[in-house]
Amino acid sequence: MSSLSRELVFLILQFLDEEKFKETVHKLEQESGFYFNMRYFEEMVTNGEWEEVEKYLSGFTKVDDNRYSMKIFFEIRKQKYLEALDKRDRAKAVEILVKDLKVFAAFNEELFKEITQLLTLENFSLNWQHQLCKNPRPNPDIKTLFVDHSCGGQPNGARAPSPVTNPLMGAVPKPGGFPPLGAHGPFQPAPPSLQTSLAGWMSNPSPVPHPSASAGPIGLAAPNNTAAILKRPRTPPTNNLALDYQTADSEHVLKRTRPFGMSEEVNNLPVNILPVAYAGHSHGQSSYSSDDLPKNFVMALNQGSAVKSMDFHPLQQILLLVGTNMGDIVVWELGSRERIALKNFKVWDLGACSMGLQASLANDYTASVNRVMWSPDGSLFGIAYSKHIVHIYSYHGGDDIKNHLEIEAHVGSVNDLAFSYPNKQLCVVTCGEDRVIKVWDAATGNKQFTFEGHEAPVYSVCPHHKENIQFIFSTATDGKIKAWLYDTMGSRVDYDAPGHSSTTMAYSADGTRLFSCGTNKEGESHLVEWNESEGAVKRRYTGLGKRSVGVVQFDTTKNRFLAAGDEFMVKFWDMDNVSLLTSIDADGGLPASPCIRFNKEGILMAVSTSDNSVKVLANSDGIRLLKTVENRTFDASRAASAAVVKAPSIPNFAAANPNPGTSMGNPAAPLPSMVGMVRQINDSRALADVKPRINEESMEKSRIWKAAEINEQSQCRSLRLPDNLTAMRVARLMYTNSGLAILALASNAVHKLWKWQRNDRTGKATASVAPQLWQPSSGILMTNDISDTNPEEAVPCFALSKNDSYVMSASGGKISLFNMMTFKTMTTFMPPPPAASFLAFHPQDNNIIAIGMEDSSIQIYNVRVDEVKTKLKGHQKRITGLAFSNTLNVLISSGADSQLCVWNTDGWDRQASKFLQIPPGRPTSPVSDTRVQFHVDQTHLLAVHESQIALYEAPKLDCLKQWFPRDANPITHATYSCDSQSIYVSFEDGSVGVLTAPALRLRCRISSAAYLPPNPSLRVYPLVIAAHPTEANQFALGLTDGAVHVLEPLESEGKWGTAPPAENGAGGAPSTSGAAGSEQQAQR
Repeated sequence: MSSLSRELVFLILQFLDEEKFKETVHKLEQESGFYFNMRYFEEMVTNGEWEEVEKYLSGFTKVDDNRYSMKIFFEIRKQKYLEALDKRDRAKAVEILVKDLKVFAAFNEELFKEITQLLTLENFSLNWQHQLCKNPRPNPDIKTLFVDHSCGGQPNGARAPSPVTNPLMGAVPKPGGFPPLGAHGPFQPAPPSLQTSLAGWMSNPSPVPHPSASAGPIGLAAPNNTAAILKRPRTPPTNNLALDYQTADSEHVLKRTRPFGMSEEVNNLPVNILPVAYAGHSHGQSSYSSDDLPKNFVMALNQGSAVKSMDFHPLQQILLLVGTNMGDIVVWELGSRERIALKNFKVWDLGACSMGLQASLANDYTASVNRVMWSPDGSLFGIAYSKHIVHIYSYHGGDDIKNHLEIEAHVGSVNDLAFSYPNKQLCVVTCGEDRVIKVWDAATGNKQFTFEGHEAPVYSVCPHHKENIQFIFSTATDGKIKAWLYDTMGSRVDYDAPGHSSTTMAYSADGTRLFSCGTNKEGESHLVEWNESEGAVKRRYTGLGKRSVGVVQFDTTKNRFLAAGDEFMVKFWDMDNVSLLTSIDADGGLPASPCIRFNKEGILMAVSTSDNSVKVLANSDGIRLLKTVENRTFDASRAASAAVVKAPSIPNFAAANPNPGTSMGNPAAPLPSMVGMVRQINDSRALADVKPRINEESMEKSRIWKAAEINEQSQCRSLRLPDNLTAMRVARLMYTNSGLAILALASNAVHKLWKWQRNDRTGKATASVAPQLWQPSSGILMTNDISDTNPEEAVPCFALSKNDSYVMSASGGKISLFNMMTFKTMTTFMPPPPAASFLAFHPQDNNIIAIGMEDSSIQIYNVRVDEVKTKLKGHQKRITGLAFSNTLNVLISSGADSQLCVWNTDGWDRQASKFLQIPPGRPTSPVSDTRVQFHVDQTHLLAVHESQIALYEAPKLDCLKQWFPRDANPITHATYSCDSQSIYVSFEDGSVGVLTAPALRLRCRISSAAYLPPNPSLRVYPLVIAAHPTEANQFALGLTDGAVHVLEPLESEGKWGTAPPAENGAGGAPSTSGAAGSEQQAQR
């Protein structure tokens, strides 16, 4: 329908509405599908007019359009059925069951049977027996109606869905059919969504007018809720008559658009943005007591100026970031008590600043830090200054801190910043003296959103996530609290903070409980817990002073405790008790309102002092951790394992962790709890040696066993492959899938193929017989397109089809498809920029190729139709590795940003991501490749970086083990053997290591002298390593001088060295991280 016709329809609607032709209005709304009248729809639902409800809804969506429409139609028909039963009209109930509900049986037959069984009950009423319980469940399962039943007590803090919450917009199922269900629809009881959190705040809006906010009742879904079943079209121009009509009744303008879709990213969250727990989920609070609070003074760190803000690293538990009133930024390593980095306030590009800022700095070139914060994965940290500026630094371990972004974010002071993750994109949220909240892309610094509406300077921001809804709470100095979705629709909440105070808000670690603490101009402080469902204060904690100096700061830990700096002390509360639990003065010297901060595990606390220092407090676990780190002898790898506090896999550990947010999809899932680890390991054992206990016999064997050393050519079989072509460094190397040939790609874009003759033993590749450098009779070479590319800057890549018939290859130019039999170029495509940097064939379809690009994107390309099916974005630097898993149906990508991402191959959505843990103090290249390869079980993953070998478990990306080379000798490449029992690792010094998998212990070291002739004037080393597809002890090396060598152990040996003795199962499933790696180094 043309826009003119559309406007005419809206004109008619407006006329009919003004003339009170109500039935005609709603009929036209339904038939045109242009305008969904939410108020009319709500009235029909409230009145139980189910036939009219379904008829009206059918004008906008159908039952089988998508799973959202299916959900709402199911709820409508189910309600009709229940009401028929309630009226004891069994004939009508059976008719509805057969006619209306039968269609859903195909998706959840068990549910249909349960509903059918309701016909047998005399009293079917869903809640009747639950009302006898002390704490009745508001949404009881249908099954509970058939047996004697009583509700169990709900733990404190559990969020059962409110009985008044409209069930039509319940949680959404995963694709593939409905899971078993409770009473209110074919979906699992799910975390309370925006309905029971932000929507609750919206149901009683403030009388303050907000033209851009929702004017109507909250109804079935929040305005612009992405989970809404019907989709809002673009807002018409202001001169469009449609606007006049839509404001006459409701803002909900809906467009007939099908099918609908919604990305399900509940599990794809960074560490500090966690999905809410399921209703009834216990916080595990009984496992903690006040003795777990860090109350013991262990050290003081001199800052030199007054501390304004602090934050512990999210992964490296003993790294503390501090900002001061003089603009200084310090990173402390608490184990050694060393200041590993110091940054003074300095504008990086003064010429790019506004005239106002330049004038301010000309008068006084200083600025106070208002806020410091680490990003969820700890790779970035942000600084909000009192003058216009936000600085974002990138952190690469140790003292390696680099300038990342400088943003002139606000006019005047930048009062707060936080990291958030809307639309799978890491962002920085800032607020300022100019009364504005802004959202910035953390990678580029581009502004994404600006939120205006506060009437006073914005004091703090608190981004959060509930189900698929990302939102931001903001507070202003006038005590107003507002909430914003990432859109242009204005604030969704306007409430007053207790005491109209300058307030900060924070969620508990598991994301289920919301707290705020603030101080007003009269010095009255208020610490409260909010009831998100109602938008009202749930608890008011007592014990804060009546005349606070400055704004009281607070923090939460362990999903159990609150702490606040007040009256020259640190005060603690149990979240479930409004009375003060305890208080400490930290041996004195605290200011009136000290700055406080827990580390992630809650075993350490930093507190600011009056003499410009930071006191570190610890509980028994924190003391044990710090003493362990202090007492150890630091080498590079052990420093990494101390700072990157990793725990072994302990089978019963999960029960001790109350945090439900550590789901498999977290891009940077939190490390296992240090507290749990310390409790599980014998107290007398040093934490640095995190490994299972071994008995004396095993220790004796360990002393006797030693990794094999191969230093001479007589100790192994090696063969340099014959080559009469120009010698250029080997950039890529692989065996064919048959094991009959080796393919190399040189830096000059030329491919070389060596074939073993079939009459030579089995015809498979071997170091005992020289192969032939093969070329077709035409004499042509397989040469990649290199037009307009610098060979030194190009990133060569290739991939081989499963049948060895085709190779896809690129060397900085177009991607070429070659026929391996004739060497002919079948086609070329995708001219740069961007250039391809990694290629991988889909394991189930050779026509589908994953192409990693220089611009950090991944393109899923269909060769047959010459079309890019989809484009994946999640990395910040070029793609350096791709690996498919047939078993998990995922694609793992790695990039030069040291990040791993998991992509679901069904819908190509990102499931998880995680950054490699780079050891502090270990120098790495600014752009370093990370390669990935799946174990033969298609679940465990090998990640190769110049600094380490790491094993992960997909799709969670749990890091199982790490291994760090001795003397910071960079790793150039590594690969699994064909049986995944060994890992071949090449180094920049020319040596090759053979590690056992999954224990990551060195079983054999092969020096360069074992396969290279002596030539002291030429430095030659392997750039790539490839494993034979069927011979587990054979591998090939591609060298910097262009040569390719095949290596095998002596026939008398049969394998590379002997496996080290297993340490209490260490040879089985991977367990420790870091410690094992450092342990091996003395043997290399």
